[in-house]
Amino acid sequence: MGKNNSHDPSPGVTAQRAARLYRLLSLTSEKAQTRTTLLRKLNVDLRGFYRDLEMLRSLGIGIPADGDRYRLLGTLDEALALLPFPDPGLSLRDALLLCNGRTDAHRKLRTRVNTLLGSNGRAVPAMGT
Repeated sequence: MGKNNSHDPSPGVTAQRAARLYRLLSLTSEKAQTRTTLLRKLNVDLRGFYRDLEMLRSLGIGIPADGDRYRLLGTLDEALALLPFPDPGLSLRDALLLCNGRTDAHRKLRTRVNTLLGSNGRAVPAMGT
């Protein structure tokens, strides 16, 4: 049976791949880059390059080709908002500490913790620092 990802539709990525995807986004946000330049700067083969492009496109991040040049559509910040982050290796206590805040990121983490703990709408217990 497969893993249930109903609360997390974004694919998981390794730290190495996340860094490479970030670098690809950064390079293509500055100016259009040739495929050859990107392959060299990312230290990836052609197959890996197209896999990374496919992953970004599946996340809703546009990097169209104009001939052999690639350029990020939209801003780098918009793309980073869609890019998954590798598992940071937090303990549950770490997550409880980090979800006590008022930003969208805090609320997102709090929702995930509530789902994990089955709190049924009850507030996550406040953790002191």
